[in-house]
Amino acid sequence: MTHDIVIQRPGQPQQLMLLFHGVGATPDSMQQVGQYLAKGFPQALIVSVAGSHASDLGQGFQWFSVQEVTEENRPARVAAALPDFLAAVRRWQQDSGLGHAATALVGFSQGAIMALEAAAAYPELASRVLAFSGRFASLPAAPLAQTTVHLFHGKADPVIPYQHSIQAAEHLIALGSDVTAEIEPFVGHHIHEDLLEKALEYLQSHIPRHVWDEAMSASPEQAAIKPK
Repeated sequence: MTHDIVIQRPGQPQQLMLLFHGVGATPDSMQQVGQYLAKGFPQALIVSVAGSHASDLGQGFQWFSVQEVTEENRPARVAAALPDFLAAVRRWQQDSGLGHAATALVGFSQGAIMALEAAAAYPELASRVLAFSGRFASLPAAPLAQTTVHLFHGKADPVIPYQHSIQAAEHLIALGSDVTAEIEPFVGHHIHEDLLEKALEYLQSHIPRHVWDEAMSASPEQAAIKPK
């Protein structure tokens, strides 16, 4: 039995947007995010996905336990949770008939951690990752060549400090990955409306680097032109 919530299901989906909540929360907590994205993408199948296990915080769901979590043990906990996360994404890709190019993973807090780590572990899982108030468990060693990463963070976040998003953005840029980062002052550990608006703008207007590079390789005379 799944606790996933389908927020929007068009007859023939053109995009797949999977939303992943924070630890101890439920898919319902991401409904407002999904409804906002639905306004900009009426042809997208939008699903809020439940964590794979009941949370040991006493309510909601989780992908991994945060009890006594440390910098040292977090990567192993995330790695152990990745197969279940991958299965959830593949299940909805199969349901929609859509693959990597049409898939976006939208995560908050622990959901963002899982989305980022899944994109690093499975290069052709999703073309976009939107990570709100998240971080990598450990920074990737290789570029995310087939995935555009959009990082969003509140500067007043007391749970996952915004510096994690800054560090991740700088690291991904150094690797040659396609990444954007938005840091909002006076915002804590939640998805602020201004950041959600930015997310929609990026989804609608940002040209992924790998798409641009492929276009330029097919048209060498345009190679001097760079995307914004």
